[in-house]
Amino acid sequence: MSATLIPATLIPGDGIGPEITAATLAVLDALGAPFQWDTQVAGLAGVTAFGDPLPQVTLDSIERTRLALKGPLETPSGGGYRSSNVRLREKFNLYANLRPAKSLVPGGRFENIDLVLCRENIEGLYMGYENYVPIDGDPHAVGMATGINTRQGCRNILKFAFDYAIANGRKKVTVVHKANIMKALTGIFLETAQQMYRDQYQGKIEFEEVIIDACAMKLVMNPWQFDVIVTTNLFGDILSDEIAGLVGGLGMAPGANIGASAAIFEAVHGSAPDIAGKGIANPTALLMAAGMMLDHVGRKDLGDRLRNAIDDVLNKDKVRTGDLGGSATTDQYAQALVARVRG
Repeated sequence: MSATLIPATLIPGDGIGPEITAATLAVLDALGAPFQWDTQVAGLAGVTAFGDPLPQVTLDSIERTRLALKGPLETPSGGGYRSSNVRLREKFNLYANLRPAKSLVPGGRFENIDLVLCRENIEGLYMGYENYVPIDGDPHAVGMATGINTRQGCRNILKFAFDYAIANGRKKVTVVHKANIMKALTGIFLETAQQMYRDQYQGKIEFEEVIIDACAMKLVMNPWQFDVIVTTNLFGDILSDEIAGLVGGLGMAPGANIGASAAIFEAVHGSAPDIAGKGIANPTALLMAAGMMLDHVGRKDLGDRLRNAIDDVLNKDKVRTGDLGGSATTDQYAQALVARVRG
């Protein structure tokens, strides 16, 4: 391990968050991961401690470290609270949402899936420019939403996707759009992709365009035709969960939110309050996110060791949590990983 420790913010999260975070830290410690953690709260824990799902002290920590690992957060119902995840993306301009999906356990409906989705993270219809128009005494007679995609926003995520694909030895980038109908909002995305490919990436990687609805169908008919997919915010949100479904669900799906000056790595599943405290949660998604975090800070050697240990524990040792057909507790699964990492 390098002697230099890397400051990083740790947000254990709500529900099963603290349990899967503890499991992940145990494995990272065994691995000799170079992180120096500053533990903070957000979500429901943030409301309980500070009256805010995204307390200023947590924002200050990420401002300082520019790096975070985050468990699942619960957005409290009512009270006008906005999603902490959305606020974090906006605050730190985390324009790229990176969602890899890889088959870890054989025997599912699909085998040997290895896909990466790059989703634009802060523009489109998720900017929240919405309002109602009252008519005839009905305050919600008309609902309106304005989506905004900027040229620079398109360039940011497209450059990220092309560069990621090339750096990681991928073969093809598929741009997913709806420019046949939403000619301005997603037309700008497609147009920018075509121009960027012509000017900077032609001959370096294969390129194709697919309309969103056709892509959703093709993903369940023949997902192996895709490699790296890049798309706008709403489409990316939907497709990333569909792709997670190809490899066993959100419990196997890590995510990263990356911008020019900060990166937040996370388990993308919910806080599962129904099983919190029972010691049965599957920490794989957060562990895989930690592997992505190691890659990000230039320790792909440790990231690869972590991923190999997960593969060995699931498929050689057959130690699996209940959602994967096994009977291991969260802690037993973590200890099996610790043994693999040390062994």
